[in-house]
Amino acid sequence: MGSLEVERETTGWAARDPSGVLSPYTYTLRNTGPEDVFIKVICCGICHTDIHQIKNDLGMSNYPMVPGHEVVGEVVEVGSNVGKFTVGDTVGVGCIVGCCGNCRPCKSDVEQYCNKKIWSYNDVYTDGKPTQGGFAGSMVVDQKFVVKIPEGMSPEQAAPLLCAGVTVYSPLKHFGLSASGLRGGILGLGGVGHMGVKIAKSMGHHVTVISSSDKKRVEALDHLSADDYLVSSDATRMQELADSLDYIIDTVPVFHPLEPYLSLLKLDGKLILTGVINTPLQFLSPVVMLGRKTITGSFIGSMKETEDMLEFCKEKDLTSMIEVVNMDYINTAFERLEKNDVRYRFVVDVAGSKLPQ
Repeated sequence: MGSLEVERETTGWAARDPSGVLSPYTYTLRNTGPEDVFIKVICCGICHTDIHQIKNDLGMSNYPMVPGHEVVGEVVEVGSNVGKFTVGDTVGVGCIVGCCGNCRPCKSDVEQYCNKKIWSYNDVYTDGKPTQGGFAGSMVVDQKFVVKIPEGMSPEQAAPLLCAGVTVYSPLKHFGLSASGLRGGILGLGGVGHMGVKIAKSMGHHVTVISSSDKKRVEALDHLSADDYLVSSDATRMQELADSLDYIIDTVPVFHPLEPYLSLLKLDGKLILTGVINTPLQFLSPVVMLGRKTITGSFIGSMKETEDMLEFCKEKDLTSMIEVVNMDYINTAFERLEKNDVRYRFVVDVAGSKLPQ
């Protein structure tokens, strides 16, 4: 993964303990090896998974931790074996920066399911050096896990696509749900959910946003052009829409019952879980059995799917709805994200925050 003989310093904002409070932290990056790309970070999106990590919700956090896995930056240097990127390119880095390369998922180009994958942060490289994420001045990343941002797409708009966008795009493609005319549901209208509406609509689907309250109705219907809006506590409408959906993409990252949503699915319908939840979910088996329904999950997307998704979004002129903030606002942004007080993705202007490189 590169030599340790010469190292660069960079500054990021790191959590030091499960309080999740971030503050400036200076650390070293490995030297750019033959397969590596040295990237000056321009911006980085904030994902709900970052909260789980900085607060040790999953019991696997290591500190100090610089989060951030929706990274867009400029290539500053490339290793001698890098042929895909050149200095000056605008590129993206998502959730993963390494894999074994030898297992079935890796050989099938779905390296996100490799059991030895290396996370963008809160992990260690093969050389034992900790990985740190995109809320920092720069990163060194193996070229396999870097993608070009399509020309004309702004860095701030592209950042959320590297996680939120591909998290929706991947299961729609994999499960054969990209044909026009399908009826889909998007459960939860946050960062992933709002991209789910946009991508599914662009594929020609009839899209119903499903939410626990009525407060996002206008945004869903008028701003995102969803076809319908369903409040899960409205028993009458839930009954009306029973057995009507081909799929539901469940983006909710906290505990919630599954049975009400399973009842909305048609025969052979799929409930696709994409939110990271740290408590067990429950359902009664007849709700699944009597409709031959599937509860499944999908995790981000492969590098190939990420590239395809970016081109799809460029072709369809899809952009994420964002609120851009500076690095010194990041703790407030995390607090607001926990309260679902963002429409629909925070993006940190890292370069504009004047961090040391």
